[in-house]
Amino acid sequence: MIPNEPSASAQDTVARALALARAGGDCVVIAEETSTANLRWAGNTLTTNGVAVSRSLTVIAIDRRSHGPDGAAGVGVVSRSGVGPGQVEDVVREAEKAAAEASPAEDAGELVAADGRDRSGSWDGPPAATEFGVFRAFAHELGETLRAAEGAGRKLYGFAEHGVTSTFLGTSAGLRLRHDQPAGRLELNAKSADLARSAWAGAATRDFTDVDVAALDAELAQRLAWQARRVELPAGRYETLLPPTAVSDLMVDLYWNAGARDAGEGRTVFSRQGGGTRVGERLSALPVDLFSDPSYPGLECAPFVIAHASGRDSSVFDNGLAVGRGSWISSGVLSALHSSRYSARLTGLPATPPAGNLIMSADSATSLPAMIASTKRGLLLTCLWYIRQVDPQTMLLTGLTRDGVYLVEEGEVVGAVNNFRFNESPMAMLGRLLEAGATTPTLPRELGDYFTRVAMPPLRVDAFNMSSVSQAS
Repeated sequence: MIPNEPSASAQDTVARALALARAGGDCVVIAEETSTANLRWAGNTLTTNGVAVSRSLTVIAIDRRSHGPDGAAGVGVVSRSGVGPGQVEDVVREAEKAAAEASPAEDAGELVAADGRDRSGSWDGPPAATEFGVFRAFAHELGETLRAAEGAGRKLYGFAEHGVTSTFLGTSAGLRLRHDQPAGRLELNAKSADLARSAWAGAATRDFTDVDVAALDAELAQRLAWQARRVELPAGRYETLLPPTAVSDLMVDLYWNAGARDAGEGRTVFSRQGGGTRVGERLSALPVDLFSDPSYPGLECAPFVIAHASGRDSSVFDNGLAVGRGSWISSGVLSALHSSRYSARLTGLPATPPAGNLIMSADSATSLPAMIASTKRGLLLTCLWYIRQVDPQTMLLTGLTRDGVYLVEEGEVVGAVNNFRFNESPMAMLGRLLEAGATTPTLPRELGDYFTRVAMPPLRVDAFNMSSVSQAS
């Protein structure tokens, strides 16, 4: 932003960019304003806190004139942060130049038409924002928890962060859509006084009013106590209890790879041998559901497409397209793959854009402690880490266990065991589900930086593949 230049609202910036677009060319403008607040602590002592604000502008210019009358179009995308009113035209012109020089876009199509969705009340008004007050009640409870941990000989480390992003989407087709997205997360590590034992817990939240840090600390204290006894186990296949956080990392990875185009082209585990996709095939004998829903209570997300660039199953031409519930697995059967309008045409599947949340359910009220109590012999994990894909054709993943693997015998946790490297496919794992518990909101450990709106059940899995012993802590 130019020094001393007066700022403009996000709505005015969108309107100015659209007005500056050259006649005859389509244009999509996305303005985003984000505010974040954070709180950190180490060794039972608060260390730092801060608040930050940022803004960004993305202009997507679509040049149909330079690419002939057959519907072809070139696309130019330019994103900038801190753009002031005097710089908007530069961004628009740069995007238009890129569009004129671009090869024809394979996903070219008409922009989403204005369809009467309410814009008057939601479009106007300042962007939503967070501030340090979001932690007021939480910080008081945290202080008490830190003092209690100090008195009990535990050391607590961690952070809490909260952010709100207001997205304003405008197009030359007349769309004016807005979404305010709050998101928060807490990560809490507990260590024994000698730092030899470690346990982790996390939580995702919209506003920190539903975070019980004292309960999380009590859970961590129990896990540290379980670690007082150490049991060495070899690599192998074990009946394994996965808590919701571990399930979320695996299911989010599966979700991100469930694109229609790659499946239709034979590239992924969702491809049918001989051609086409596996939509309609049974993946699990257990009647689990995996779905996304922008209106799911507590995990609300944008009800329309926000695409800053085109990808395998996303398209800038879909900006503003309504996003509804996507049922990816229904009663154990693969029922949909996410797609843009373009990739849906390629595969012959319905256009089903992905949403920014993911829920797994199995119509069960069984808690994780109850699942532990009914376990004859098996492993109980805390979370998974450093997950990488080995083979997209089978969706084989490898990664590490972290912050506590426990041996359960005759319904009781009898000690902590060594960490493992695992080699496992979430798709193959679905076929070996023995039990699913109650669905609860959770936080992925590995993917929590990117995807926080998740609700998962604990799962009992037969023959989970612990491929080798790991020295990681």
